[in-house]
Amino acid sequence: MTRGKGPLILMNFYSGKSLIQNKVLFYLCSMQLTAGQIAELVGGSVTGDPDVKVSGPSRIEDGKPGTITFLANPKYKDYLYTTQASVVLVQNSFVPEQKLNASLITVDNVYASLALLMARFNSGISLAKGIAASACVDETVTIGEGVSIDEQVIIRPGSAIGNSTRVYGQVFIGDNVRIGSGCTIYPGVKIYHNCVIGDHCTIHANTVIGSDGFGFTPDENGNFVKIPQTGNVVIEDYVEIGSNVVIDRASIGSTLIKRGVKLDNLIQVAHNVTIGENTVIAAQAGIAGSTRIGSGCMIGGQVGIVGHIEVADGVMIQAQSGVASPVKQKGAKLYGSPAIDYQNYLKSYALFRRLPEVNANLNELKSNVGKLLPKDQL
Repeated sequence: MTRGKGPLILMNFYSGKSLIQNKVLFYLCSMQLTAGQIAELVGGSVTGDPDVKVSGPSRIEDGKPGTITFLANPKYKDYLYTTQASVVLVQNSFVPEQKLNASLITVDNVYASLALLMARFNSGISLAKGIAASACVDETVTIGEGVSIDEQVIIRPGSAIGNSTRVYGQVFIGDNVRIGSGCTIYPGVKIYHNCVIGDHCTIHANTVIGSDGFGFTPDENGNFVKIPQTGNVVIEDYVEIGSNVVIDRASIGSTLIKRGVKLDNLIQVAHNVTIGENTVIAAQAGIAGSTRIGSGCMIGGQVGIVGHIEVADGVMIQAQSGVASPVKQKGAKLYGSPAIDYQNYLKSYALFRRLPEVNANLNELKSNVGKLLPKDQL
């Protein structure tokens, strides 16, 4: 192998709640920090004792002394007055209604501050720099500076790994794969030949990148013959992909996941799909082949999208909806199967639930009208 510089290459969407809910735990390092030190780190202000120390996290509903928790969802507000946590992260606009036992750190955005704390203190899975003894790395592979390659990793000929990338155990990286700098590839990930991963990407356990697209054609005897899938998958920078996701390689060209996309667990992305920048997709969604999803879209869990259509930028699709036709309106909000305008769906569903009552009223009205009109006008 050669060394050198690495290659460059629901949730309820209508409630305004973040993807992160109060069940999230963030992991602090073992050393103690004061409320003042944490406030300085997140750009917040302390109300209460700035010298109180914390050494770990807790949920707000069962917080313990010496821990830090947070309040971002109003549903958990009552726990603030009973929690035993020493420090609570809250929004600047929060006004206490009762006496508090905990010190508060007030910030402009609780979730953004929480993300900063997670990035600062989360140690993750330990992995030493260098190449583990049991890793099988072909001599033609280019390895950047500060790379970590764990036990039983296989990296095939012609591939390249960028600077400071971490590859955990039992990962398979096929021929001529390009992985950028600062990436994290968690255990059991499989990346097929010729695929491209950008910089600062995270791929979680057991995800498969670049498996064959679902392409078959019937012959004269009715047997399905496989169409070779000759393309690849290209994943741009700052993409995060959850566990057990499958992204199929293109039949021709590339399946494209653009910069900043976030995919939850258990998602199927078919061949030749394009997902636009900063789109987020929740678990168990499926996107059929050759569909183009716009930028900044929010797609809920278990959404199904048919193939060969386009979805405009900023579209929001509620969980369990089915999209069967193109969505041309930017920022549209959809619900139902087949999906329609979100507000129209809610109105229609309210009527649907009352159909037996409406039908009974209609029959009664017809009967009453029948009693008033002469028989020859019925």
